[in-house]
Amino acid sequence: MKQTKPTRPLSLETQIVHGVHTVHTTSLDLVAPIHMTSTYRFQSADHGAGIFDGTEEGFVYTRIGNPTVALLQEKMAVLEGGEAAIATASGMSAIAAVGLSLAKPGDNFVSCTTLYGGTFSLFNRHFKDLSIESRFIAPSTGRTAEQIEALIDDRTRFLYMETPANPTLDILDIRLWGSVAQKHGIPLVVDNTFASPYLQRPLELGAEIVVHSATKYLGGHGDIIGGVIVSNAAIIDRIRQEYAHHYGPAMSPFNAWLFLRGIKTLALRMERHCDSGLRIAQWLDAHPKVDAVHYPGLPSHPGHGVARDQMRKFGGMLAFEVKGGLAAGKTIMNAVSLCILAVSLGDCETLIQHPASMTHATYTPAERKEAGIGEGLIRLSVGLEDPDDIIADLEGALDLA
Repeated sequence: MKQTKPTRPLSLETQIVHGVHTVHTTSLDLVAPIHMTSTYRFQSADHGAGIFDGTEEGFVYTRIGNPTVALLQEKMAVLEGGEAAIATASGMSAIAAVGLSLAKPGDNFVSCTTLYGGTFSLFNRHFKDLSIESRFIAPSTGRTAEQIEALIDDRTRFLYMETPANPTLDILDIRLWGSVAQKHGIPLVVDNTFASPYLQRPLELGAEIVVHSATKYLGGHGDIIGGVIVSNAAIIDRIRQEYAHHYGPAMSPFNAWLFLRGIKTLALRMERHCDSGLRIAQWLDAHPKVDAVHYPGLPSHPGHGVARDQMRKFGGMLAFEVKGGLAAGKTIMNAVSLCILAVSLGDCETLIQHPASMTHATYTPAERKEAGIGEGLIRLSVGLEDPDDIIADLEGALDLA
């Protein structure tokens, strides 16, 4: 039976469930199959040669392309509003692929200071070893075009930001940074991990490249590792040809299949993460033993206005500082029972951790201070549990602090 096309554009929520329909199978599966193969047959010598020179469609080797991985890439391009995507083995491999494709020895790039600790180490240590200079701009000095432009010269190859930033929940203006990047003819790269495409679409705000640690909200269940890069077709092809095909950061077909499954519930999960995150942030903000709460959904947050403009809701990540500093923070993390003391984020379970000694231990004390990462800062990834139960767990722990 011939199927009719939708009479209006599909909403993001519907695209999250359905996405694309280019399923590489003849068996009409409702759920796309896992193509667990390393290599592929050619119909003839000419067919194989045609795939290699690009005149024929097909797959050669799973490091270069795989039907299940291709479906995830198509879906992520749809959700982020890009033309094409690359799925990689981890979020860090996605970031490395972008940076090492755009910049060469002698080049530089401008990045916000407050980053995931692994990203900061990659930029500050390993890129430096390759003679690629990272020019960091602190949150307090990255608010105007002039402050950003002061770091740009003729060897600057891209701008890079996280927003919301890990772990301080700092908010940067994507439109502002995007306008600066466009003025200088260089791409803006945005790590959209904390927000997901459900809450924030950087490509619509002036970014040219989006990266994700797909491990977090896209997977959503704490059982897979992966990364994603989304951009226009020309940039994605450049990253494939200059880095991905030869360095080999390929995502496994099984992980791609798990991500496709996880993404189907992204809208539902993010709504719960956001609603619970706001409620818990408001409760912490009123607690007498809490000095400060970092959550963009609070009107007191310095980035609240920008976040309200560029995000659908404010996310499930928050950070807070307790009276008594690090010692009190350790007491709380050791006292919780429902919240799980673990790194990572975006899982169904609520996770709690201490950035200065854990995820951001790659920063020196001086670098943490510049990035706004206090020694007593606690980061909370709000899960899908009843928020009253999370609050009760935190309340019992705070009583001991």
